[in-house]
Amino acid sequence: MPGPGALAPGSPPAASCRWKLHIIRQLQQRDRRQKALFLDLVEAYHRLLEKSDLLAHFTEKLPPEPPNELVHLPSRQEEEAGPMPEPTQSSEDLRRKWEEELAKIKLVCGEMAYQVVEKHMTLSSQDAMLEDQQGRLSALDARVRELEETRQWLAEQVDGQQDRIVEGKEAYDTLWAHTGHQEGALRQLEEEGRELVERLIQVKMQAAEDQNYRNERIERVKQARVSKELKKAMRRTVNISETLDPPSIAEPRADKQELLEVEAYEKQWKRPFSFRKRRGHSVSGAPEARYPSIPVCGVSCLPARAQDIQEAHRSEVNAVCFSSNSSLVATGGADRLIRLWNVVGGRLEADQMLEGAGGSVTSLEFEPSGCYLLAATYNKAAQLWKVGESQSKETLSGHTDKVTAAKFKLTRQQAVTGSRDRTVKEWDLNKASCSRTIDGLSYCNDVVCGDHLIISGHNDQKIRFWDSRVPRCIQVIPVEGKVTSLSISNDQMHLLSCSRDDALKVIDLRVNNIRQVFRADGFKCGSDWTKAVFSPDKTYALAGSADGGLYIWNLESGKLETSLYGPHSVSINAVAWCYAGTHVVSVDQGKKAVLWS
Repeated sequence: MPGPGALAPGSPPAASCRWKLHIIRQLQQRDRRQKALFLDLVEAYHRLLEKSDLLAHFTEKLPPEPPNELVHLPSRQEEEAGPMPEPTQSSEDLRRKWEEELAKIKLVCGEMAYQVVEKHMTLSSQDAMLEDQQGRLSALDARVRELEETRQWLAEQVDGQQDRIVEGKEAYDTLWAHTGHQEGALRQLEEEGRELVERLIQVKMQAAEDQNYRNERIERVKQARVSKELKKAMRRTVNISETLDPPSIAEPRADKQELLEVEAYEKQWKRPFSFRKRRGHSVSGAPEARYPSIPVCGVSCLPARAQDIQEAHRSEVNAVCFSSNSSLVATGGADRLIRLWNVVGGRLEADQMLEGAGGSVTSLEFEPSGCYLLAATYNKAAQLWKVGESQSKETLSGHTDKVTAAKFKLTRQQAVTGSRDRTVKEWDLNKASCSRTIDGLSYCNDVVCGDHLIISGHNDQKIRFWDSRVPRCIQVIPVEGKVTSLSISNDQMHLLSCSRDDALKVIDLRVNNIRQVFRADGFKCGSDWTKAVFSPDKTYALAGSADGGLYIWNLESGKLETSLYGPHSVSINAVAWCYAGTHVVSVDQGKKAVLWS
């Protein structure tokens, strides 16, 4: 059997057998401790045996003495103390005492022998236990070797799986990149197709106008010819004897000379539409390029339940909007990120993340064509992204404080921003430059745009109307609280405002007065940027409350239609209703985005 420090042949390396050596050392220490307990007992037992032998030897050598003489054997203490006085006891008494002492010694020796036997039996049991432990250690060594082999095999399997996962990830990344390129190409083709359709429509409209103009000219020539014939007929003398039936007169053909005469006559009264602004800025009478109208559903579906709940951002979510095709949703938050989501099968699926916003995102809007996204941020600028690209395309900088609203105008390549620096700015997106700055007189919280109309909501409890062709404010409507949001209907006839007096107001833009005021028990405007919107068919008004509820009013009845609770536990910051009228998305201060249907 090998020693405690030696390793059995074929054993694993020393590093894997340290625990065995530790157990052996513990057993050896225990043996030494138990052995030390019996060393004193064994030494005492040996001394007793030596004394017993010595007494027996002295007894044999003693000479016979008279009975009256006492024999005293000196004890160890007396020997050490020096010579003792002569014994005064008899040998019988000494023998009797010696026998008693010998009996006691034998009794003690017996007890000690019994204890020695017991200790020997205990030691034997400990040896047996040690052998059992060594057997178990051998079995555990074998089990450890088996487990080590199994571990190595599993590690090889894991390495193989990781290699396959890496290959799959690379293939997935390649397919994802290819899909992104294909989607970008598809969007570009769709944009080109829309532009071609618009150009075709414009060409057809121009051709129709030209044809109508030519028809009008021919009609004028005919009318001039008839007028000339009538004048001749008035000067002409008619005999009664002549037949009552007028002769058939062939319709004269308008020749080129007559057309030129008519055109010269038209130039006398027709003046091209143009006018000159003050400060030397001339404006052409040609119509500006406009976005095509967005198709809107006939009837909006009233949301009834939450379809999907997503933790959209790492912090508060401030803005949400739908694209024109109602399948893409954008959300922006205080984490300086903009995330795009696809609405697929009643769920929000993450599509893309736009980075680069210099501050918290406060407002989002898709271009009517759906190709661009405009965001207002707290870094004193608005940024323009092209859908499908992760980096911003343009940065509209010029404000001196937080930009709270950014909206596209109906005419192409134009936008409007509102800021807390008390200004509203118009932008030319082709040049990424400010074309006009309007002094709003108060913090601007939101803006909306009409044909030539810009409407801004302010912190001083007023809604101001601005005309792009006039340098001053044309209308002011006071309300009873700070204006937090504005929403204009698709037909440009009504405006919805939300304010901190916990009320929504519908303004008729045809007469510029408040038509309806909506309030409800439990509804409370939670922040200075809480957003409210119209439904696409202008049947309902939608807003989120500070208690996490979604409130919907009916514009026809003027009453609260429904209120929805559940997913939101904190204040709702913004809501959006898709143009198809089938879904609603709400975002809150607790990082959530909820899809309703």
